[in-house]
Amino acid sequence: MTHSHGGPAPIAVDAMGGDLGPTEVVAAVRLAFQESSAFSPVTLVGDESVLRPMLSHAGLAREPKIAVHHASEVITMEDKPMAALKRKKDSSMVQGIELLKSGRASALVSCGNTGALMAGGQIRLRLIAGVGRPALAAVIPRAGGFFILIDAGANPEAAPEHLLHNAIMGSHYARVVLKVHSPRVGLLSIGTEEGKGNAVTTEAHALLKGVGSLVNYAGPTEGFQVFQNHCDVAVCDGFTGNLLLKSWESLAQFFSSILKHELKANPLRLSGAFLSRGAFDALKRTINPERYGGAPLLGLRGNILKAHGSSNRHAIHSALRAASAIVRADMLHHIETDIARAGALLHVPHHAVGAPFASMARQGHPAAS
Repeated sequence: MTHSHGGPAPIAVDAMGGDLGPTEVVAAVRLAFQESSAFSPVTLVGDESVLRPMLSHAGLAREPKIAVHHASEVITMEDKPMAALKRKKDSSMVQGIELLKSGRASALVSCGNTGALMAGGQIRLRLIAGVGRPALAAVIPRAGGFFILIDAGANPEAAPEHLLHNAIMGSHYARVVLKVHSPRVGLLSIGTEEGKGNAVTTEAHALLKGVGSLVNYAGPTEGFQVFQNHCDVAVCDGFTGNLLLKSWESLAQFFSSILKHELKANPLRLSGAFLSRGAFDALKRTINPERYGGAPLLGLRGNILKAHGSSNRHAIHSALRAASAIVRADMLHHIETDIARAGALLHVPHHAVGAPFASMARQGHPAAS
């Protein structure tokens, strides 16, 4: 996707939607351009009377690669998603989605209302042909690196074909952000044996085997294995994924607080902690959620990255970096191509979504066995 002047279309940023306000968004953009003067162009979407002085204060007023698109309204975290989308059409989020739909932006980053962002994305951008539902992809640390968790909360329920789509989309995201050429895909289940799990995972297992080398399938995967060096992409429904994600985030905070408390228990431990501060700093960097501050909403005909509502400048900067990488890799095109290939391998018409995939697995279709 290119801009009218021949260069890349800017990354649009919903500057008003986060808990910490536009100050952190402007600071994040400043960090991005400090890191690289060749960073993608950025369009800040929000109240121009608020954003212009902030850009001047940050020394970015004359940066030619930064633009402001005025939006007079804000969708808050308390707003009902569908009502807000209808009532606040001049909100920073809706205007950002419109920039993406029209091609005036190559990606959209938002810390705003998750429900409104997902609903707006689906309504205005529509789904990639063949994809049943979008999915959020989160990056989580594991032994020796990181893995992609998908779906991390977009859709609580999933059919077998949705899990197949998640595997394809998560694999492409892993290639972009984890730099893994052939990501290993694990299907979250309660056991690694054939037939273990519920009907959905059993049918999804058959579909994943049926697409052959299109997905580097590592088989059914138990919860403890995802934190070992077992897979690069963990596939599940949004209900399971959101529970796993929030449990991991809570446990990371829990163990960090216990560690701090115990290290301060006496002077001897405190001196040991001082000598080990390099190791503790490395641990903090590994588990820090700001490292990958945005989760892409995959499956849409446009690149949307959702950051935490409470994201600070470092987390938003990470989301901007991820958005730029996704655009450069033309990830959307590659996902679209592989979704179509999966349909062809399973003898499903390119326009078909939903029941055909699952019914093939249930009926023992040769392509899904």
